[in-house]
Amino acid sequence: MEAKLTSKGQVTVPKSCRDQLGLKPGTLLDFEVVDGVLTARKVQVEDVYRKWRGAAKLPDGMNVDEYLRQVRG
Repeated sequence: MEAKLTSKGQVTVPKSCRDQLGLKPGTLLDFEVVDGVLTARKVQVEDVYRKWRGAAKLPDGMNVDEYLRQVRG
């Protein structure tokens, strides 16, 4: 299936693809280029959380509650 890229870098996903994947306005898509091929996939909600899990590092020996008390005063 083909779609034209606009001057703003936007592409309209064909309706048949949107329907098959259940894509709605606001759905997150993950883009990847491998060997010159662009692929897009629907981001699952748990993927978003998995990506950021463990990203915030607390000072050594401090748990979340202690850190929040310190930050909030």
